[in-house]
Amino acid sequence: MATATHTDKAVILARGLGTRMRKNDGDVPMDESVAKIADTGVKAMIPTLGRPFLDFVLASLAESGYRRVCLVIGPEHEVMREYYGRTLKTERLSIEFAVQEKPLGTADAVRPAEAFANGDSFLMINSDNFYPREALIALRSSAAPAVAVFERDAMLQGSNIASDRISKFSVVRFNDDGTMKQIIEKPDDATLASMGNDVFVSMNCWLFSARIFDACRAIKPSPRGEYEITDAAQYCIDVLGEKMMAHKIAAPVLDMSSRGDIAAVTDRLKHISVRL
Repeated sequence: MATATHTDKAVILARGLGTRMRKNDGDVPMDESVAKIADTGVKAMIPTLGRPFLDFVLASLAESGYRRVCLVIGPEHEVMREYYGRTLKTERLSIEFAVQEKPLGTADAVRPAEAFANGDSFLMINSDNFYPREALIALRSSAAPAVAVFERDAMLQGSNIASDRISKFSVVRFNDDGTMKQIIEKPDDATLASMGNDVFVSMNCWLFSARIFDACRAIKPSPRGEYEITDAAQYCIDVLGEKMMAHKIAAPVLDMSSRGDIAAVTDRLKHISVRL
């Protein structure tokens, strides 16, 4: 099995139902063409400065040294297959697809990308988040499976995500050697208080070895009935004995989850040039 050093593969989860994006918010002014895309719930395709939001995510990957991308989509996502498979011309990236037949959670979404990984390590990210390049670069060159964790204060200061949502994000506990010990979903106040000021949140930005596929097959559904990638990552540590390096990033992640996010994200992406 290949090591995690200098991977050029990225898997992007783009299968989500987009429930929050489909929800109409009368307080958010929106062009008819943008509203039409929002109604589909396909967050990655929201027009942003004249291009789909996902173009900016892909451009950041290209700038960070990634060259091969697998988009995990649903069977109904023909608009994404048409644009990224037939319409868009790229120079630095090759793009292919894997299909998650039913929306059964993030770990289930990773499984169709096993053929794409082909035994290699790969980056895994969300299609509705724009990650800072330092996180993408740190994971690409990581010597072992790893997670990028984001300083909560940096998220509060620089992200477009509301503070009440950030307080509910998964947090990470570390071993003495700086590797990930535990990821805690929806931490309670006591858990957060025990961490003091050193709180780092997970935003689904991982470097996985191919062993993640065994973990995704082994885990059981969460209480909400989905197969969670956080459970699979914890399984890799607790059962498979992998060490998961933790790269601490003092920079925010942008989030395109709802109609209210569109204007703020668009404003923050004005300085980003897109060359794919």
